[in-house]
Amino acid sequence: MEFLISLLSGAVGGNLAGAVLKKYSLGTLWNSVVGILGGGLGAQLLGMLNIDISGIIGNIAGSGVGGAVLLVIVGIIKSTMAKS
Repeated sequence: MEFLISLLSGAVGGNLAGAVLKKYSLGTLWNSVVGILGGGLGAQLLGMLNIDISGIIGNIAGSGVGGAVLLVIVGIIKSTMAKS
């Protein structure tokens, strides 16, 4: 159940980041896909680093941030490739 919450939180984080940072937005579908990947990676990374953010709120926050960060990274790569 926690992993599903991580994926959903990542999708929300990716879409929020896309809405706030329009320069890096990939569109709703791709914001969600990248956010889901970032949310899953963010949750796994926190677990591997033994960072204990207890409860569902911590899981949602960590996954949402992971989704937003990955979206910005992908957006930067995309804009850099478009310039070349």
